[in-house]
Amino acid sequence: MKINVQGDTLRVSGVKELSAANSSAFRDWVRGNIGAELKNIEIDLSEAGFIDSSGLGALVSLHRTASGRKGNLKLINPLPPVQQILELTRMHRIFEIMKA
Repeated sequence: MKINVQGDTLRVSGVKELSAANSSAFRDWVRGNIGAELKNIEIDLSEAGFIDSSGLGALVSLHRTASGRKGNLKLINPLPPVQQILELTRMHRIFEIMKA
């Protein structure tokens, strides 16, 4: 995974999956890389083919982190299987989802 800072936004790319096996480490890694001056988080899901409930929990947690900084969490280019999970769980109503 890679981190890129653009203005007040932390962008994460190279996410392959978010599951019980890696979601806690992912959440902690992102939180560890968000500096005090950053408030928004963007997660590029264009390579993520799988997400489970633990992965959704990590995204909700990061959403709260961003909201606490008066920012937001954006999900970029989720693949169809991930988009389907977001819609089935109604998480697409919580997260801002962008197609770039």
